[in-house]
Amino acid sequence: MNVVVTKSYDESCAYVADMICKLVNEKPDCKLGLATGGTPVPMYKKLIEANKAGKVDFSRVRTVNLDEYCGIPATHDQSYRYFMNTNLFDHINIDKANTYVAQGMGDAEANAAALEAKVREGGVADLQLLGIGNNGHIAFNEAADVLHATAHIEKLTESTIQANSRFFEKKEDVPTTAITMGMGDILAAKCVVLIATGLAKTDAIRGLVMDDAITTRNPSTMLKMHENVYVVIDQELADAVGYKG
Repeated sequence: MNVVVTKSYDESCAYVADMICKLVNEKPDCKLGLATGGTPVPMYKKLIEANKAGKVDFSRVRTVNLDEYCGIPATHDQSYRYFMNTNLFDHINIDKANTYVAQGMGDAEANAAALEAKVREGGVADLQLLGIGNNGHIAFNEAADVLHATAHIEKLTESTIQANSRFFEKKEDVPTTAITMGMGDILAAKCVVLIATGLAKTDAIRGLVMDDAITTRNPSTMLKMHENVYVVIDQELADAVGYKG
């Protein structure tokens, strides 16, 4: 595992954006696994800036997103399709036909199966971007006795619902289930890049970078089994978890 400690969160975002730009420039038709949530937004802004400056061309890139809420349409302002369009796709020269976010409406099991097929279509992701939940969840793979390998429907924990309620008018509006890639899907990627900031992530990151244990109670620890993982954190978070490098 490669743990990268930067001076600031902005520097973390720049580091990850540079990784993605380098990959796209080396392999213009690469496949990216993308994430939503508050964490990657500043990084996506840097990708937009690089694209507009002519430093990277996304016209042949393919993308698959980690997850989507069940029960809200793609046009809903809290759907992950809407998020990706608003925060990245609408502002770069990517072909949206080459971007995939699972359907939130309709037959959930069929939608999960479609996501799984898309994960495998044309080969696994060259790079999978991840954030991390306060309880260590990756995508919507929640802390539990058992984790799933493939795309599936996940019941969201109270802590995840609470954390995501900031994006909705009221907590009761937060969906309680989601479609998500499984841990096997994530671990299949050629390279995994996790970016984290904020002291709320301290326990989860400590379990990932400081402890030896691999446990389903902190799904992020499964990343220890991958041979090419980058965990990018800022100095504040590194200090909080006691990471000295």
